Amino acid sequence: MSVVPETQVKPAAPPAAPRKSSGFGALLLRLHFYAGIFVAPFLFVAALTGLAYTLTPQLDQLVYSDELTVASTEGTPRPLADQVTAARAAQPDGTIATIRPGVGSGTTQVDFSLPELTDDRLHTVYVDPYTAEVKGQLTTWFSYTPLKTWLDDFHRNLQLGDLGRHYSEFAASWLAIIALGGLALWWRRRRGNRTAKKLLAPELSARKGVRRTRSFHAATGVWLTVGLLFLSATGLTWSRYAGENFSAALDALDARTPSLETGVAATGGGHHGSSGGAAAFDPATVDVVAGVARTEGLDGPVELGAPADATSAWTVAQIDSEFPVRKDSIAVDATSGAVVDRSDFADYPLLAKATSLGTSAHMGMLFGLANQIVLALLAIGLLCVIVWGYRMWWQRRPTRTTGRALVGAPPVRRGAWQQLPPWAIVLGVPIVIAVGWVVPLLGIPLAAFLLVDIALGALRSRRRTPPIPVSPPPAGS
Repeated sequence: MSVVPETQVKPAAPPAAPRKSSGFGALLLRLHFYAGIFVAPFLFVAALTGLAYTLTPQLDQLVYSDELTVASTEGTPRPLADQVTAARAAQPDGTIATIRPGVGSGTTQVDFSLPELTDDRLHTVYVDPYTAEVKGQLTTWFSYTPLKTWLDDFHRNLQLGDLGRHYSEFAASWLAIIALGGLALWWRRRRGNRTAKKLLAPELSARKGVRRTRSFHAATGVWLTVGLLFLSATGLTWSRYAGENFSAALDALDARTPSLETGVAATGGGHHGSSGGAAAFDPATVDVVAGVARTEGLDGPVELGAPADATSAWTVAQIDSEFPVRKDSIAVDATSGAVVDRSDFADYPLLAKATSLGTSAHMGMLFGLANQIVLALLAIGLLCVIVWGYRMWWQRRPTRTTGRALVGAPPVRRGAWQQLPPWAIVLGVPIVIAVGWVVPLLGIPLAAFLLVDIALGALRSRRRTPPIPVSPPPAGS
């Protein structure tokens, strides 16, 4: 038997050192874990209520078809003055605030301000534009039906008023952090094998267990990331605290939606008679104002706003939020038929345009049915990701010890993020403070998490430090 020379024998490869998580990775992993546990319930509710809200156009047609639509569109629509007169006869009290002429098979909606209605609620009378017949009456909020109003409030504040608004702002504030953190973690896990299939498709070949669940959780999250970032950003624009800061930024940048100048010379209230109450209102005014608006190119759905007093003009605004949007508006002196002021969507500041389009898309109006479907898929996908996340937490629980844990332990030890380089901590502290100022329900909980993590980590280290042995005194001393 031949002997292999010693020089040809390859030494055994040393065992691979365990991969050590960097300070950034440890912080990201631990933060994603705890945010997933504590923020996910709020996100689950927001996704569930948002999913219900996406169905409001269909639900409105189902529940309020008598009020919202007409049986027949044959013939020529009656003068708008006749329709307003019919609405006034059905609702003799209050002041006419706004009028939305019916388009196609839609009814004309006449809104009345009533002293007993609060919180921007109005009493709306629905009139058939072809027969001037009153089809029904509802209490509305910015033209929303009672059902849509309820679902909107449920999504924004769980029907709890200002107190409930904290839930939705908390969810929106953390949604972007969780989505981006999850994306970064999945990217790190796939290093060395970052193909599109590995990043975007779940591991169907993996055995049932945490690995398979993680692949569904992460791959679905990748598909949802852009949509979730959009929902987070647009949702914060009308939140309580971050929304106020956003509004202040719009003011500072002079990027608000332009307002109309409505001042006109007083004419005794004949045509501006909304200030004089129901008896002083001249229904013929609305046909004059609507005619001027059509001449000025305001086509499609419009809303006529009655003047506040005898020295104010009527306003007419396009209210078509579908793309391409039609949101031009004018102020009209009904006495002379003159256009007092005009604001076109094309002339809005860029940030005002983006805010308007983003809001419409968030509410499912910008692209009609396609917009609704995308929002519904985002909501369903987020619900699935949350369920898979909690399932991973359950699957990672220890089961081979004498006392089985109810849930899994955190993926990294407490305080591991303190491995961050000093420059990262120096930069990170002011960033956290700034984020806490701009988006309080993100920055404040984040700072609290870091402080508690430091304190508990220090406490555990003290408990594990063995006492220093004390040498016995010399003999005979």
